[in-house]
Amino acid sequence: MFAMLAGLALRLLFVLRYASGAGDTKLYEELASNWLHHRVYGIPLDGVLTPVDIRMPGYPAYLALVQAVTGKSAADSHLWVMLGQVAFDLATCMVIAALAARLAGRGQNSTRVFVAALWLAALCPFTANYTAVPLTETFAILFTALALTSFVALVVPEYPTRDFLEWAKLPRRSDFIKNAAFAGVCVGLATLFRPESPLLMVACVPLVLWVAIRNGRLARGIRALGLALVALLLVLLPWTLRNAITLHEFQPLGPRYANMPGELVAKGFMEWERTWLYRLREVFQVSWKLNDEAINIDDIPDRAFDSPQERQHVAAILEQYNSDMTFTAEEDAQFGEIGRARTARHPLRTWVTVPLQRVLTLWFTPRIEQLPFEGNVFPLAETWETDRADMLATVGLFAINIIYVLLALAGAGKTWRNLPEARAGLLLLGAFVLLRTVFLTTIETPEPRYVLVCYPIVIAVAAQVFAQRNSIFER
Repeated sequence: MFAMLAGLALRLLFVLRYASGAGDTKLYEELASNWLHHRVYGIPLDGVLTPVDIRMPGYPAYLALVQAVTGKSAADSHLWVMLGQVAFDLATCMVIAALAARLAGRGQNSTRVFVAALWLAALCPFTANYTAVPLTETFAILFTALALTSFVALVVPEYPTRDFLEWAKLPRRSDFIKNAAFAGVCVGLATLFRPESPLLMVACVPLVLWVAIRNGRLARGIRALGLALVALLLVLLPWTLRNAITLHEFQPLGPRYANMPGELVAKGFMEWERTWLYRLREVFQVSWKLNDEAINIDDIPDRAFDSPQERQHVAAILEQYNSDMTFTAEEDAQFGEIGRARTARHPLRTWVTVPLQRVLTLWFTPRIEQLPFEGNVFPLAETWETDRADMLATVGLFAINIIYVLLALAGAGKTWRNLPEARAGLLLLGAFVLLRTVFLTTIETPEPRYVLVCYPIVIAVAAQVFAQRNSIFER
């Protein structure tokens, strides 16, 4: 109770004092309003309201529901939208605690870990922050947590034993089927908010099948996972049919580049960025200005150029673009040539170094992108004198992020050593974190918020630190 009250207070603080928006917010609101008032899931193109598939329909459906219930416009319903997200995020805290308790086994440890996870989830500033932002994160985290809890239930027995060789037992048949079906439904619901959510199935299915094979129940495992896949497809069926009927395309997810109909996809520009871009600040200064604002060559870091001649070449292309701020196919092709040449000269930079730098940025960041802080820390003495509050907030949130990650690593190690029955669950959770992290290194604009769907895992595993070793096999 106290943990939930503390979590409520933290979220209300963000809502009432630090509410913010993002570039996608207006698009979601426009889709919701047009869907609600004109029965068209679309946006005006050349003055005509045109059906689109540029975003998945889950979040616009939520916004439209809030507008319908409150009778308010998109702009006037922000507070109600965020208060609803607060309620859903508090529910997520309970789900995370249940996931943590499942990993801990029965008895005293289950209770201790449940309470620890509930406090860690309730007081997590990063997930709480996004309740105050009209974006998909709150719902993506909730449905991901529900799906992960169901998948873990498929591989972690409810009643652990002392036999270290029997650490991958299947639950009862009926529970196995129900958990598999529910996992598929939750993955489907998560996909309606974030189109990459089927990565959950890709990461979890091999572990579930491996446990089924280990127990001599391969057929049962295949049937259950088939049911999970059917459940996922059924959730996505209305959206798929809508796209087939209205847009005459087979599109169960969103378009790969989230592009408007007829919009140029700047693949060459992205290919060039892939050779150097890994900081969110550079996304703001370069990527998100394309076709909207002038791009200043001085805002691009030196590592984006292998020579003065290359810098001059990029500057010449940008000068041409800045003249009318319309990015052409010819300009895109030139960036593609530069990107391919840079990759040919230094393939490890493109395929290893920059992706690893993106991993560090995604995971080890103060996560202040939706807060009124600049993130300035250096030079230390000057920043301390000129913007102390900003510096303290940045360093403090950075430290909290590090603490959560370190606790998760410690909890994973402790559980692996002390509770063999939970190892399959740890492997499943770790597979999802690894797969999603690798995926995020490949997208055009790697934003730290995309890692937040992994935070149910971080928190649930971190809570295992508070388990008592001498009672971990308690019945």
